[in-house]
This record gives sequence, structure tokens and C-alpha cells, in this order.
Amino acid sequence: MVFYHGERQKALALKTRDQVAARMQGPVATEILPAGPFTLAEGYHQKYYLRQQPDLLTEFEAIYPTPETLAGSTAAARVNGYLAGYGAPADIQTELDGLGLSPNSRRKLTEWLGAAGRRSGPGCPVPQRPAL
Repeated sequence: MVFYHGERQKALALKTRDQVAARMQGPVATEILPAGPFTLAEGYHQKYYLRQQPDLLTEFEAIYPTPETLAGSTAAARVNGYLAGYGAPADIQTELDGLGLSPNSRRKLTEWLGAAGRRSGPGCPVPQRPAL
């Protein structure tokens, strides 16, 4: 599904869908719908990858002490994205000064991101269903 906010976004979504359909020489099944109200996920769903790094999480929780402020933190979101595998390790060097982390946590984050081979890639893990 693609959700749009306003007629301009709707027109762009429809145009893109039509271009893809022409390229595929067939229909595109993606629905294009108006966006409705947005509901923020529960706190335990927020910043999944950051929550896997307790030392970093503790620092961010000291800066953003409530679940709402942590969920709304751009710095925590950026670090969560890097931890999830988005962005090159070298890119974070330009952002480190603005994250509010201690020198120790900055070092740990940089080291962890340098060991990117440990990650399976972007996306939250999905529990495996038991075989029937």
C-alpha cells in the first residue's frame, strides 16, 4: 500500500504506478490510499536496534528520560538506523558530535559499526512460525 497526503502525492503515486505497470506490461496490485490517523507504536517497539545495545540505550535514556522523548529523538533514531545497517560507518563520523554521547559510547558505536559483518542487514527480525 502507498498512502498519500494530498492531491499532489496522490497524482505522483498514480503516475509512478502507471509507469511501473507500463514497464512490467501488466497491472500493479499496489493500493494507493489516503493516509489516515497515525498511531505511534508502543514504547517497546521503538528503537529496536538501539535497545539491543544496553550501554548506548542507557545514555540515550539519560538524555531522553521518557518513552515519548526517546521515541521522538532524532539522535536516537539516527543511531538506531546506523545500528540496523542503514548508512556507511564512515557517515556517522560527521554526526557523532551532535548525538550527545560520551566519548566511550562514541568509541563503542564507531567500533560496532566498523564490524558491520555481524549484522544480517536492515529490518527487524521476524519470528519463525512453527512448522505445521
